[in-house]
Amino acid sequence: MEFPSPTTLAAPAFVLAVLWEWWAVHSGRAKGRYERKDAITSMLMGTGNLVVNTLTGFAAMWMMMLAWPYRLAEIPVTWWSLLGLFVLYDLVYYWKHRLAHRMRWFWMEHVTHHSSTHYNLTTALRQPWFGPFTGLILIGLPLVLVGFHPLFIFFVGGLNLVYQFWIHTEAIGRMPAWFEAVMNTPSHHRVHHAINPRYLDTNYAGVFIVWDRMFGSFVPELESDPPVYGIVKPLESHNPLTVAFHEAGGLARDCWRDGLRPDRWVRRFINGPGWSPTGEHNRSTELKAAYIAAHPEEAGTSGLPKT
Repeated sequence: MEFPSPTTLAAPAFVLAVLWEWWAVHSGRAKGRYERKDAITSMLMGTGNLVVNTLTGFAAMWMMMLAWPYRLAEIPVTWWSLLGLFVLYDLVYYWKHRLAHRMRWFWMEHVTHHSSTHYNLTTALRQPWFGPFTGLILIGLPLVLVGFHPLFIFFVGGLNLVYQFWIHTEAIGRMPAWFEAVMNTPSHHRVHHAINPRYLDTNYAGVFIVWDRMFGSFVPELESDPPVYGIVKPLESHNPLTVAFHEAGGLARDCWRDGLRPDRWVRRFINGPGWSPTGEHNRSTELKAAYIAAHPEEAGTSGLPKT
């Protein structure tokens, strides 16, 4: 069983799209921002991600194949199974992505993708260098147990990534209403990348925004609150190694300061970014509450609690 790599096949189109967007932005024909060092860093992160994934691909496949002997059935590769797997994969991706934001162990990998203060097509290329080593890939095991072969799953995962490339842009405003209601779009994903309090930890979908609508994590982009991009604690570096591993270093330093307290280490791993063993948390929940305290008139509006 062999499948082509969707991301490899799409690479020339990615390059052309980046060149077009860069030209359109700098000529004033499209909305957006490009900063040379930031864009180069994002492209280097994408290149490094490709290298790491190539070198660790055997480990990723091995981890998925562990479950293959225990499958309930063996689903053939057909057009209907491709469509079914595409939808199911995106549902699994939604929960995997949500975990990547709500557990610091997984966030130390995913934070790479959110570290740019710009939002353009090169941001889509800013990918982590952890390969399968955080174990987040194992969230896809239910698909194997159902009967989809790991190679089939990896192929559909590539299609999912190809779709997500084009939504990393400010050059596209809003799509038609019916499309915005069902699919993930640049507008929805700008919200996901924003650090405005109302937008934190929202819009996790890869392809179908219906998952966020179903599970209560959807927030629309508001003209009155334009997205501000990056991470809550800004990363003031364009060094690819710093971009890739700064959060892993931060987690290690926090555990070192804890001393020999494995219980605290585990809680740091499983709680969200900003959690503190002293109770002085700085998670998205606390950031939203602080914003409401400073702007009580915004309480209960989109993405913000009532109190």
